[in-house]
Amino acid sequence: MNLKFSKMHGLGNDFMVIDGINQSVSLSSQQVSQWADRHFGIGFDQLLLVEKAQTENALFKYRIFNSDGSEVAQCGNGARCFARFVTEKGLTDQTIIPVETHSGLLQLNMIDDVNVEVNMGIPNFEPVNIPLDTDNRLDSYQLDIDGHVIEFSALSIGNPHAVIIVENVDSAAVESIGSILEPHPFFPQKVNVGFMQIINRNEFKLRVFERGAGETQACGSGACAAMAAAVKLDLLDTDATAHLTGGKLQLNWQGEGQPVMMTGSTAQVYEGEIKI
Repeated sequence: MNLKFSKMHGLGNDFMVIDGINQSVSLSSQQVSQWADRHFGIGFDQLLLVEKAQTENALFKYRIFNSDGSEVAQCGNGARCFARFVTEKGLTDQTIIPVETHSGLLQLNMIDDVNVEVNMGIPNFEPVNIPLDTDNRLDSYQLDIDGHVIEFSALSIGNPHAVIIVENVDSAAVESIGSILEPHPFFPQKVNVGFMQIINRNEFKLRVFERGAGETQACGSGACAAMAAAVKLDLLDTDATAHLTGGKLQLNWQGEGQPVMMTGSTAQVYEGEIKI
């Protein structure tokens, strides 16, 4: 059997995207991790699977698998590529595309052939919902890592995020700190670790160590989490540009109880087939 797929990326955060509606697809974690290998496979940060919706409010079901084969609930850059994929493949003629995910309903808005706006949902700061191994909700948490105190904000935007404010994101110890915090027992479902440098009240730089993938060129949900954390700390205004390694995202968050809106570009790399 040959399985058709598209290789896409959003600001360098790259994906294998599969139509699971017109093809029979059964994925194992081992299979996904083999395909994700950049030397012996296709190479990607996440695999995105398009399936038929199971609720009447959605047009599709959106599933995400990290490069280690684990399934996760949210990927913002992937959501934009998902919208472009279903549009270009003729799976829908709608420009506003509601999709169901494991973390709830996402609304994707095709602005043009390349740019997509995503309603990423409402950030959740309650420890039980992130989740965190604490009952105390704080604006800032601390962990002692080998004698060094790491201070961070924590929230969920469909997946768990820790956001660390740094003076210089280029010299931040992303790999070493990220690899320690990602599996730390304080985060029962592991965590995405964002390293955020505030430029001014409308701009910030960000690098993200993603759970199950390591550092990526861009992380849409990580940018939204950083935006919400910084607005709560009164470090950003409600509109901001996120500068990630792979490019820029436009973000808007009007405050607690409101969704984060994210707008950014997508790119088609190639079409392929893989023999199963």
